Amino acid sequence: MVSIEEIIKKYESVIRGVDDEARNKNDRAYGGYIRQTKGKLLEDITHSLILIAWKEMGGKGEDIEINSNKVRVPLNRNYLNKMSDARMKKHIEDNIKDYHYALSVDKHVFIRGDLVMGIECKSYAENAMIKRILVDFDLLKTVHKNMKCFLFQLESHLGGDYSKLQNGNYGSKSTHAIMSYFNCKLKIVTLLEGERKVDAPIHKYFKPLNSSPLIKAKEILKNDLKGFL
Repeated sequence: MVSIEEIIKKYESVIRGVDDEARNKNDRAYGGYIRQTKGKLLEDITHSLILIAWKEMGGKGEDIEINSNKVRVPLNRNYLNKMSDARMKKHIEDNIKDYHYALSVDKHVFIRGDLVMGIECKSYAENAMIKRILVDFDLLKTVHKNMKCFLFQLESHLGGDYSKLQNGNYGSKSTHAIMSYFNCKLKIVTLLEGERKVDAPIHKYFKPLNSSPLIKAKEILKNDLKGFL
């Protein structure tokens, strides 16, 4: 398991080197490689923070599993009540076991086999992404009703004060408006100070990752995991 200091070193190494790597990739588009690398980096950071939090709480390694395996979301039977086509309705009822949607987010946290937390990882998030994230979590919570829902982002592009690394953020008005229509309670964790600038990406205009937001993120995770020790 890596430490907070090792997470910071890896972040600096990846972000400072990704631009040159992307330019030398003949088999990948520049922008696609940048996005993939940043996304994978944040997933690795998130994975490490979960394990650090669990270990610091005294959790047993054999009790926790982190993956992104697909979850089967079954058809909502209320859908059949709205169906006017009797032939189609009967066909679905007769084959109901085949009607499902396979869904996952970036990190599923299982404690002793129960899915207790889902975390979506984004190098940055904007409100168009928030809508999709909320839909995914609402669907997952039809199967795992007590699952905690998180968005971990390197930078924020949501407006409001999500990009201010302080205690007690108010969020953004538009993001809260969107979230008010969904059932899941989404917790948003930002790791880099300052709103994302489209013309100043972090692989060209480096932003440091400090220990304080990582420690804060770890403590937030511990607070939601402590009930499963």
